Amino acid sequence: MGSTELLFQTDSYQTSFEAKITAVRPDGGLVLDRTLFYYTSGGQPCDKGKIKRMSDGAQAEVVEVKKMDGEVVHYLQAPASPPAPGTEAALSTLSTPSFSPGDSVHGEIDWARRQRLMRMHTAGHVLSAVFFAKGVLITGNQLDLHQSRFDFSMEEFDRSLIDSVISEANRLCAEGHAVKVYSLPREEALKLPGFVKLANALPPALSVLRIVEIEGVDTQADGGTHVHNAREVGTVELVKVENKGAKNRRIYFTLKP
Repeated sequence: MGSTELLFQTDSYQTSFEAKITAVRPDGGLVLDRTLFYYTSGGQPCDKGKIKRMSDGAQAEVVEVKKMDGEVVHYLQAPASPPAPGTEAALSTLSTPSFSPGDSVHGEIDWARRQRLMRMHTAGHVLSAVFFAKGVLITGNQLDLHQSRFDFSMEEFDRSLIDSVISEANRLCAEGHAVKVYSLPREEALKLPGFVKLANALPPALSVLRIVEIEGVDTQADGGTHVHNAREVGTVELVKVENKGAKNRRIYFTLKP
């Protein structure tokens, strides 16, 4: 996984950090020696926020974070088109600073965005656990700030079963189950009952897996960010159900508040 230390994997509630730029890619993306910015992966969108050079305070918005060529790459907001020469606006035009390898930077994530995605991700784990308990496997997912999506395989379209899953997930969240993050050897993790809940999917081929456990509810290999307690999820609200034909079903859900 490259050389970047992934701070979000040990503390998803940390909002700022200091790091050094180790590389600037030809496309302008920055590689840091450590980062709090989650990169788009596993159906979870990336974090956004700001990076500021500590030597002179030059600052830029981080608008996209990706895993590229084995590295976590931070992409900055492109500078606005310059105004016409000689205009007053030209005197105050701000452009994206030119960062260089070796620069020390202070990074800060958009906490409201991070917290919402943490809640969505934990909600997704609870939902997948309840679906699994009812004999239904998730085949795909996409988390988002306002509305997330789950695809799943179900022999017969059963709206009452889907409603019961939402109800059960909300009951479990309200019970306040603790969420723990730890590591396990791959072989040991694969022996856990119900560990693989995604259809036709196994955890990454790593000797040690990062485990996210919602006590008494769910255990999965996962690299994303989560809340500390399922109660923080709030209430899962079903938005829409789609019958995609054959065994393919889809739900859209949001969180309240």
